[in-house]
Amino acid sequence: MTSHPVQYQAPLFRRLAADPRIESHVVYATLKGAERALDPDFGAEIKWDIPLLDGYEWKEAKNRGSGRESFFGLFNPGVWRIIREGKYDAVVCFVGYVRATFWIALLAAKLSRAAFLFGTDAWSLVPRDRKRWKIAVKKLGWPLLFRLADQVIVPSSGGVELMSSLGIPRGRIALTPFVVDNDWWKAQAASVDKEAVRKNWNVPSDAVVVLFCAKLQPWKRPFDVLEAFAKADLPNAVLIFAGDGVLKEALRNRAAELGAEPRVRFLGFANQTQLPAIYAASDVLVLPSEYEPFGLVVNEAFCCGCPAIVSDRVGAGRDLVRPGETGDIFPCGDVEALARSLEKMLALPQRQHLSRWAKAQVDTWSPRENIEGMMHALQLATSRNGAGARKAADENSSGLPGVSK
Repeated sequence: MTSHPVQYQAPLFRRLAADPRIESHVVYATLKGAERALDPDFGAEIKWDIPLLDGYEWKEAKNRGSGRESFFGLFNPGVWRIIREGKYDAVVCFVGYVRATFWIALLAAKLSRAAFLFGTDAWSLVPRDRKRWKIAVKKLGWPLLFRLADQVIVPSSGGVELMSSLGIPRGRIALTPFVVDNDWWKAQAASVDKEAVRKNWNVPSDAVVVLFCAKLQPWKRPFDVLEAFAKADLPNAVLIFAGDGVLKEALRNRAAELGAEPRVRFLGFANQTQLPAIYAASDVLVLPSEYEPFGLVVNEAFCCGCPAIVSDRVGAGRDLVRPGETGDIFPCGDVEALARSLEKMLALPQRQHLSRWAKAQVDTWSPRENIEGMMHALQLATSRNGAGARKAADENSSGLPGVSK
């Protein structure tokens, strides 16, 4: 059960559909992403330009909610019937607990005696808005909440540490890594004409290209990249902003104030098929976010041979970024430190090897690890919940073969 089609999840659903160990059905609360819809963070109507609904079995449970960011924003009563009639061994829920649909799915699964798996992408209790009362509520409520799961699934090593710190037994926590379709990204990047891409940007082929690829929103801290770029001693360097959002015009104005405007390019929103060329034509990605549970742009960049500098609040820093090898890590909000990281990274004597090392690192964090992590989590959950044993008993009593779902 998931909220909407996501470009990162669709390839995983296809792999699960092809895996002989499991029969999987996907239920969407909305079709946002597969259908054109307004994305308020981008400030534009968005529809991803890759297939999101092909290659696996899915259905939509009609959303009766408001569609807003609220508890009843996702209210899909049809989920009740789907789960109750589906006779599933397990329900994996990717809808957050702050939505009504999560609780419908949870209750339906419990009454159906199906194992229920859910988790969080967070590695810290600190929310995006940094409100202290939310931290206090999580400290008290999350240990109780996540004990409702037959298995807690988390996408990063930071998530494992967070769940452990809340008292969740390690055996009830499963790592299902946050990944992209590595093969697709590498294949797309291999066909990129780097010189032609840079020519289209009006960037010299021998220039050093620093890339910011994210929504131009406050929590992504794009101004930090701009300020650090202007401070750093980076001769023959160009800064590329790939993304759109509310800060775009303010960034343009600040670039002019800093005298950096001639060395800054704004590409606007880039759809999925455009991104491999952007990464492959860049020398280093910078992700300075103050709130970033993981940061899949790092996976994407590494697949395309682009190392990354990230803030210490980016989850991917723990699992993918190796200072001096695949990138660097700096204290969030420290523009001086970011400027030094840029200078250091782009002056490393082993710089020509960074691209190869980035690709090698992301090979260890791939869909293969995600699928195996999910299968392990399902085995533990159904074993603990007893769903598999009940299924076998039902089959034996009826004399009919069953299908594990």
